[in-house]
Amino acid sequence: MGDSERLLDVLLAGGRRADRLTHVERIPARTGEQVDWPAWADTSLVAGYRALGVERPWRHQVEAADAAWAGRHTVLATSTGSGKSLAFWLPALSAVRADIGAGLLDPGRIESVQRRGSVLYLCPTKALAADQLTALDRLLTAAHSRDVRVATCDGDTAMAERRWVQDYADVVLTNPDFLHFSLLPGHRRWARLLASLQYVVVDECHAFRGVFGAHVAAVLRRLRRLAAHYGTGPGPTFVLASATTSDPAASASRLLGVDAADVVAITHDTSPAGRKTFALWQPPELPGTQAPWSRAPLAVDPWATGASDEAVVDVDIDVVDGERPRRSATAEIAELLADLTVAGARSLAFTRSRRAAESVAIVTQRHLAAVDPSLAGQVAAYRGGYLPEERRALESSIRTGRLRALATTNALELGVDISGLDVVLIAGWPGTRVSLWQQAGRAGRAGADGLVALVAREDPLDTFLVHHPEAIFAAPVEATVFDPANPYVLAPHLCAAAAELPLRAEELGLFGPDTRELLDVLVERGALRRRASGWYWTRHDSAARLTSLRGTGGDPVRVVEEETGRMLGTVDFAAADATVHPGAVYTHQGITFVVTELHLDDAVALVARRDVDFGTWARWQTSIDIRSTRDERDWGPVTWGFGQVDVATQVLSFQRKRIPDLLVLGSQELDLPVQTLTTAAVWWTVPAAVLAEAGITAELAPGALHAAEHASIGLLPLLATCDRWDLGGVSTEMHVDTERATVFVYDGYPGGAGFAERGFHLGATWLRATREAIAGCRCATGCPACIQSPKCGNANNPLEKAAAIRLLDAVLAYAPEPGEAGLSASTAETPS
Repeated sequence: MGDSERLLDVLLAGGRRADRLTHVERIPARTGEQVDWPAWADTSLVAGYRALGVERPWRHQVEAADAAWAGRHTVLATSTGSGKSLAFWLPALSAVRADIGAGLLDPGRIESVQRRGSVLYLCPTKALAADQLTALDRLLTAAHSRDVRVATCDGDTAMAERRWVQDYADVVLTNPDFLHFSLLPGHRRWARLLASLQYVVVDECHAFRGVFGAHVAAVLRRLRRLAAHYGTGPGPTFVLASATTSDPAASASRLLGVDAADVVAITHDTSPAGRKTFALWQPPELPGTQAPWSRAPLAVDPWATGASDEAVVDVDIDVVDGERPRRSATAEIAELLADLTVAGARSLAFTRSRRAAESVAIVTQRHLAAVDPSLAGQVAAYRGGYLPEERRALESSIRTGRLRALATTNALELGVDISGLDVVLIAGWPGTRVSLWQQAGRAGRAGADGLVALVAREDPLDTFLVHHPEAIFAAPVEATVFDPANPYVLAPHLCAAAAELPLRAEELGLFGPDTRELLDVLVERGALRRRASGWYWTRHDSAARLTSLRGTGGDPVRVVEEETGRMLGTVDFAAADATVHPGAVYTHQGITFVVTELHLDDAVALVARRDVDFGTWARWQTSIDIRSTRDERDWGPVTWGFGQVDVATQVLSFQRKRIPDLLVLGSQELDLPVQTLTTAAVWWTVPAAVLAEAGITAELAPGALHAAEHASIGLLPLLATCDRWDLGGVSTEMHVDTERATVFVYDGYPGGAGFAERGFHLGATWLRATREAIAGCRCATGCPACIQSPKCGNANNPLEKAAAIRLLDAVLAYAPEPGEAGLSASTAETPS
């Protein structure tokens, strides 16, 4: 029995958990193909790689490196652990070494330093930049090439270190956020780097999708503009590294703002891979009807939350024969992780939220303490919001084996080098196949065999996927979707670009065809001033502060211990109302704190150390107004719309629930401001006559619409590159703007992200899948696997499963058949 088969037997508990296994996919091993080192490669670097065990490179590494060395923008899209870093460091460092060699002809002169070429490395996370710095240090030491000066520089870097990087570094490792907030606005201090920039490496570029991708595209255009201003010649060569995605050349060209024909795509993976055993897993039904979980959607246990930092609210479920809620994915993962740790495996457990990562770690430690107290200390949580020194200590511990298991968010999905892992557990569908394979690739890196288990949450999409393995294993990976022309994203970046250097008419094409019209709007609103020579930023405040790349709507909220002043971590601004409101419980590495004050204007939450036996859940309400309709389609009496909306959300109160029985201990009102999101939405309306034909009375209509809304949000990720946490929804039996019963699904990002638009164009396919998911669920009145939502602000009430099926049947009766034109379409811009 191979090691992965042995560990699968650990998951199955010798057959006692066999009923939870819905499918096993065995992916065969792959042999590698090596080639000789390129003749142009720096000989010291080659010697360094050989000293580290890389005798000869893989073919795809050399193909990508050759293209980059020739000055072609290059994207390398291959699997996790396929050695993409060698493909970009070999040409980039060889170029720097060549310049250093030329400078040695006249050592010690400032001109020699200025002639040295430089490299800028960009990645989505600080952790990955720190990991690359460690790897580069190893390489340059092995190559006896310590004359190459490498440094990370980000928001955590002290000013003295930052000045050294500005003056001397050959290779600067950072992230797009630092470019946006510091390097580009302060470009005059970075003139040496920008003038000598030869290569820009964009690592894990598939992570730049949706609104984040649109922001990064604008930042890279600003970078190209400043590099052209300070430098000479054609500008830097961009080398992008990506997970396996659909059409990486198109995605890379859209990110950079160049023609797809100008990008070389290397997609054939020639590295070896061990056999991977991939299990699909559905947690068991919970016995009885009196257990607290039988009344809870998804997993309202705060130590087993489902998928978001957003709070989950409770609702009663009428349990009947054949309908019982299932154990939460996070509770199941904690038990499996404990068993794997006892068996000696090294594991990662991916969760969908920061609180879920803390939950899995805590519960796993409790399981292990009951078996062997010494094992409990070998499991920890790893998530965003930790301080840099905490993250780096955890990364080091899992590398060295001091920790056997980490419960993590997708913060470890990207290329931090953690090799030698045996198992990856994934709590719920991660949103895209790209992310799934990135996470799965952590198991068995470096050509070893590995075991992966996808554990379903009680969610329509998860339930569908673990029973339809072909939707995972027979479907291609998605393209990376983002819209660089999104005006809500582009407008603040045009202001930032004008603040860096006045925008000239001849530069506008770099930012897209609609840039001139958007500039006119910015001038009209007083954000920019038009002069004959270009567009100018004339205000005293920082233009870069107009927007955040991560779409959080503001600076991260710092969580500070009241008594000591110690900063514990950060929370995204958009999640602060629901997660660090006064009275909320905040958990950090298993230690509980209670929030005493929240100051949104100062982006600070003060907390006090408290040992509590309860968790907290926020309640909120949401309303939606249509600002403009961009497109409409009629299915007979049913109307589909797509356009711009204002979504107003306000956290109203929170509940305290005792752990673990979830007894409600009390509730408290909150006085927090309304948060308004202007975004894109798709909606469909149903006239009263169609509701009547479906037998949906005025009493049933709210529950039927609400259920259809929840299920459709859960199924849209099948069609768009997103997950349900990128989306929101509102349903009403009479909306003031449409004057009909209406279901809205909107993008959860300012300006939109393209997800709702995808739903609009694939409406019939989307609603058919939604109807199938509801009707195919064997519950009687609705459950988390079909119509209940883990993020519903109305306590999943009202919901009417049977009426929702009749509603969708009535709407789909007017839908065109696949391939049928029969749609009337109109386009209108109707400002509200």
